Amino acid sequence: MPFALLFVVVSICGCMLFTPVLASSVVSQKLDLQYRFDTRSDRPSRHQYRVRYYPSLSFGDQRHWSLNGFIVSGDDFASSHNTLGSDNADYLYARRVFVRYQSDYGKTEIGVIPTYKGRVSSTGLSKDGWITGIRNVFQLQDDSAFEVVVGQLSDTQANRALSLGGEEDYVEIEYSANMGKKHSYEASIERMTAQNFIRGEYRYQITPSHTAFFEAIKRLDDASAKVVVGLSGSLSLYHYPLEYFSHYSHVDDDFGARAELTEDFLGTGHGVSLEVSGNLVRHHHLEWFSRIDVVDSVTRVMAGIKLSLAQN
Repeated sequence: MPFALLFVVVSICGCMLFTPVLASSVVSQKLDLQYRFDTRSDRPSRHQYRVRYYPSLSFGDQRHWSLNGFIVSGDDFASSHNTLGSDNADYLYARRVFVRYQSDYGKTEIGVIPTYKGRVSSTGLSKDGWITGIRNVFQLQDDSAFEVVVGQLSDTQANRALSLGGEEDYVEIEYSANMGKKHSYEASIERMTAQNFIRGEYRYQITPSHTAFFEAIKRLDDASAKVVVGLSGSLSLYHYPLEYFSHYSHVDDDFGARAELTEDFLGTGHGVSLEVSGNLVRHHHLEWFSRIDVVDSVTRVMAGIKLSLAQN
């Protein structure tokens, strides 16, 4: 493990153990560390690691206000892993700093904000990315929500995530709703990367443990699109609980830069992915995972372990 990474890990763990909780505020922190072995049929194998750190300071009489940050390894919008043994891959950058106000009526986020309001979809932007701007989520009475995001997403290099300036080039308007306990959907109109898109998602809870989903995002200036069909959930193998996530995707070759910013981008063309994970310890702090991707003629296999720590 590189010395810089070791120093960061020790410092963060120390802060999580010894940070004082002020009378007028509440500090919460979350840290996850990941190691994985990554091998592909078209390139040499790699040993990689990831560090994610989420500090948050809640304040005010009702704790409606909070100041939030996000520090993570990696050097690109959709990449958060560093490669062990590389001479120039010891990256660790702050990617988000923002203020959030949250109540029963929804939430507002201002600053360098997350790419998501809740769960991250396969056609949504990477969970490790950022948007400089403002998000308003209005929670409606009929178990639905209306979201508006306005800002900029003009630079995808992690070392410039907190840089100010540039033109407002990001707009998202989204409506999401639950229809009973089994059905939910989202529909949105987006502008980013100098292009306009329409996106839709439908989820069906087959059983309490298994969910099927269909997602599609299309450019409005031509016929290119990304389509995802998948299944996720949990099961038990000889009384050992497992989590799984599987999906098929197709991305047109001329879909543009928006494709590479999505959460589950396998590559253009036809792709399938299956990930399985389970706990290594009883209290869910340490887990293993294994994933296989096949995109046209390229096969990728990843396996590793993840440690999660939290302080509230």
